[in-house]
Amino acid sequence: MLQARVPFGGLQRSCKCLTTLAYRPFSSTPLRRQETATDPADHEDDLSMAPPPVRDKKAIQLRSYTPRTPGLRHLRRPINDHLWKGRPVHELTFPKKGHGKGGRNYTGRVTVRHRGGGHKRRIRIVDFERNEPGPHVVQRIEHDPGRTAHIALLKSKLTKKLSYVLAAEGMREGDIVQSYRAGIPDDLWEAMGGGIDPGVLAAKTARRGNCLPLHMVPIGSMIFNIGLHKGKGGQLCRGAGTYGILMTKAGEAPPPWEEVKPKEEDAAAESKDSKGTEAEEASSEAAKDAKLDAEVEAEIKSDADAAGEKTVMSELEWKRLKKLSEHVAVRLQSGEVRLIHKDCCATIGVASNVNKKYAQLGKAGRKRWLNIRPTVRGVAMNAKDHPHGGGRGKSKGGVHPKSPWGLPAKSGYKTRIKANINRDVITPRVRNQGKRRRGYN
Repeated sequence: MLQARVPFGGLQRSCKCLTTLAYRPFSSTPLRRQETATDPADHEDDLSMAPPPVRDKKAIQLRSYTPRTPGLRHLRRPINDHLWKGRPVHELTFPKKGHGKGGRNYTGRVTVRHRGGGHKRRIRIVDFERNEPGPHVVQRIEHDPGRTAHIALLKSKLTKKLSYVLAAEGMREGDIVQSYRAGIPDDLWEAMGGGIDPGVLAAKTARRGNCLPLHMVPIGSMIFNIGLHKGKGGQLCRGAGTYGILMTKAGEAPPPWEEVKPKEEDAAAESKDSKGTEAEEASSEAAKDAKLDAEVEAEIKSDADAAGEKTVMSELEWKRLKKLSEHVAVRLQSGEVRLIHKDCCATIGVASNVNKKYAQLGKAGRKRWLNIRPTVRGVAMNAKDHPHGGGRGKSKGGVHPKSPWGLPAKSGYKTRIKANINRDVITPRVRNQGKRRRGYN
């Protein structure tokens, strides 16, 4: 008996198992968070389904991949389609080679653990100082394997010179940035009418990607690539997505020390009163009278200062006011507030590649490509390699947690020298033994 013909063409269109798997070298659609949900009243009839969650429109956008291999299943990358696909400028790079790449010093011994291997790379020469004035045009945004933030290739309109700088978030090809470390240009002086107008100055200079001295940055601005020493380049907030906020600016400078220092007769009298003599100790009544006279003189002196006469202060108070007048307060993301000299440089904006912290490598091999070797637990080592090593099974021998060099590793053990106190830190950052919650919110 003849059997009816099976329509294989229709089955191929409806059944995916009969189709050939086509290899796609490109990624799948970007992993986007859902848009704002519709009105919950629309879902009242469907009791089996809850309304979709409400998401922010400015959600984190990561790119996922079809899991053709296990290494692609958990791979998540930020979407940076604007990056340059070609090679860097060869004149602005130099090769990274030698035993230093493996964490060794000149004797060949390991000085930095968990380093080794990695892809061949060239070090980009980044201009952190930005002393050259004049407008610069952004040629392109590039990936730098030596840092997490992106870099921008600038071309000077005056000298046609190329240079690499740290890119701000949102900076794109064709933008014009400028450095004002050399001072205010002549055309800006003419726009302000020959004087300094704070509003016009901030509107013209405080733009994304511009490099300014801290005394020209408006209060409350977000800055990155912050310098610590005047005349040098930026040192703080250079990683991806980092920034600081300018809290307060410098106050008024005190008058010169020659005008406010106390007279020699007054200083001698004060030192004499503080030391005291045996005669004053013997006559208590005379000491009380002298103390009363000193209080009256102090009140008269304070009234004279309030009336606008010359202010008399101690040398310590004068030095403190002078330091505050030369520094600004910047709050970092760690919560630390510190004083920085007003002539130090900073770049307006936030360091680029803000979604870098949400990326997932997906496999151990990508970690090795980045020149990072595995971290081995102490209990898995031999006794000669770690204080937790040796023994039968996963036991550290009942000893307190220690570092590979025998120092206590937990319980808040202090390792910093108390004499080395940073006097510029106003509010130290919060320390909680490294236990920090990290998430998308």
